[in-house]
Amino acid sequence: MTYFGIDALVSNSLKYAFTDRDDGIIQIKLCREESRESKDNRAGNNNEGLKDTNFIMEVSDNGIGIPETVDLENPDSLGIQLATTLVDQLEGELELKRDNGTKFTIRFTYQQ
Repeated sequence: MTYFGIDALVSNSLKYAFTDRDDGIIQIKLCREESRESKDNRAGNNNEGLKDTNFIMEVSDNGIGIPETVDLENPDSLGIQLATTLVDQLEGELELKRDNGTKFTIRFTYQQ
């Protein structure tokens, strides 16, 4: 599994978010939500007793904001392509907020 998608989001913030000023804030957060035990005991499924852990990762900045023309479904920048590839590998979800800067939220589940 690659984490280049996170690096790309941070690099994009460094390159583009603060072009009109000398300072800014970039935040990276990783939070774990409560675990739940898998109750899937269908025939042939070995997941019973395993725990699912949900994670939320946020990469945000208080810069100029990402343009409305950026489409997560059809990204034209390498950084966004790497981020969406990471989300696909994690079988997660990617959300983009464009107010007061830019915030990417990645939600995914890890089964132990």
